[in-house]
Amino acid sequence: MSNLLTRIKETLAADFHEILDQKEKKNPIALLNQYLRECEQETDKVRKLVERQYLLKEEFSRELKQAEELAGKRKRQADIAAQAGESELHEFAVREHEQYQERTVRITESLKEVSGQLAELERKYEEMKHKLKDMYIKRMELMGRENTARASHRMNKVLDSSSYTQGAHTRFEELESYIDRLENEVNTGYYRSTIDGRIAQLEKELKKEDSAG
Repeated sequence: MSNLLTRIKETLAADFHEILDQKEKKNPIALLNQYLRECEQETDKVRKLVERQYLLKEEFSRELKQAEELAGKRKRQADIAAQAGESELHEFAVREHEQYQERTVRITESLKEVSGQLAELERKYEEMKHKLKDMYIKRMELMGRENTARASHRMNKVLDSSSYTQGAHTRFEELESYIDRLENEVNTGYYRSTIDGRIAQLEKELKKEDSAG
């Protein structure tokens, strides 16, 4: 039963990824955005690891300094105990000095290893940041090409389509005819109003002549 469910799950997952692949082929920018998100997540993880490694290096450095100071302290105490004839105290200080010396050697090796690891992490982190920046630039380039392609497609549709051009030409002709009719109506109205005014003026002048005569 579990094997059957596993096969069904894998089949559904394969179909889902196939659908995604088809969509990504149609939309390369969406695919690039997905890569960018994944790269950003990984870069952030590496950044945290670099910070943790740096803190670890600082901790090793503090431990090394402390071990060196204690080793030096026990060395001086062993010398003082030997001068004072305190053999038991001298032996204790010598053993302590040896232990701190061994710890100093061990921490020095660990610090060297951690420092090397930190340098490698920092190098890879810088490479990842450059890769991420390159992908940002690549996305901008693709967006520019996509915009150009879309704009060219729309312009070609307008410029190359005879039906669109004819329709536009017809609309321009209709608009021009409408403007002509409007201008004609305005001019006719003005002319009529001018004639009415002139006739009215002539009538007044004739009436004045008749009354004067």
